[in-house]
Amino acid sequence: MTAADIPSTMRAFVLTGHGDFDKLVHREDWPVPVPGNGEVLIKVHACGLNNTDVNTRTGWYSKAVSEATTGGAYETVDAEDPSWGGAPIVFPRIQGADVCGTVVAVGANADAALIGRRVLIDVWLRDWDDPNDRTKCGYFGSERDGGFAEYATVDVRNVHPIDSDLDHAELATFATSYVTAENMLNRAEVGPDDTVLITGASGGVGSALIQLAQRRGAKTLAMCGADKSTAVAALGPDAVLPRAPDSLKAELRAAIGSDSVTVVADVVGGPIWPQLIDAIAPGGRYTVSGAIAGPMVELDLRTLYLRDLTFTGATVVPPGVFADLVGYIARGEVCPLLAATFPLSELHDAQRAFIAKEHVGNIVVVP
Repeated sequence: MTAADIPSTMRAFVLTGHGDFDKLVHREDWPVPVPGNGEVLIKVHACGLNNTDVNTRTGWYSKAVSEATTGGAYETVDAEDPSWGGAPIVFPRIQGADVCGTVVAVGANADAALIGRRVLIDVWLRDWDDPNDRTKCGYFGSERDGGFAEYATVDVRNVHPIDSDLDHAELATFATSYVTAENMLNRAEVGPDDTVLITGASGGVGSALIQLAQRRGAKTLAMCGADKSTAVAALGPDAVLPRAPDSLKAELRAAIGSDSVTVVADVVGGPIWPQLIDAIAPGGRYTVSGAIAGPMVELDLRTLYLRDLTFTGATVVPPGVFADLVGYIARGEVCPLLAATFPLSELHDAQRAFIAKEHVGNIVVVP
């Protein structure tokens, strides 16, 4: 593709405010972005969905919301904190972080040798003068326009060429889910001596946690619904447990002969949470990156301090982790779990399918 082949307008889904699907508008005349200094223009081949897309659209991140993720509009969303970072975002906004595409143009001070390369995008936007400062980080598709469009721009330092036999949609399953999972495991310092209990194991992050924890040599126990247990078992966890057991400790004893684990990696929260914490062995760790079943939980502080537990949250990913993930992909150390693809024009239906949580793995839209 030459500069003359790049159109002036494109198809894109534009978020116009917080709320229901009516706030997510399909446009066929949106301006193609122009790469600025140090940026590249990417022709999007595929873009994966994740919870941040839904939660930002609905405003679920606001402290005014205390219920589980529903995908619908909430009665009250505070204007001050409706995004992942606890601050307002600018509308209109093109969402979509998990892009696989080809570089078709570059701005000043960006390497022209990238033109024609297939790339993945590191979803975390940084102040490159201070890249470790989490307070200065943004998210692709939130603090700047993302990949639910035919074209997108991004800082060249977020671009990672990828050599792989996987197709575009398969590559678009990795970015947010797998880098989130790797960050959780890093934060919990998971190693080969650990037994990791994984909630929401059929979802994007959960299925990534199984693979990445196994890559480290850890034992993995996957919690999921009965209708998804066969597909989750195919990923090779040491055991598959019910999503909402009457007694988690009893399920653990039956599976591994012990009623405790060293690590819980949680993306669910909600009513099961006290049982998860009670199943952590003394000196163990809890790491969390989501609360799809509900953010409000009850903690007995005696469990936390008497058992010497460590709790870590995992959102903003440090520099270098995404490059590690690209290496895992290129070497075939992790595999994609593509649940379904939808045309970009059917993004509403794709999100409805994503919200229904009847799939295993990741859902991707393809322009």
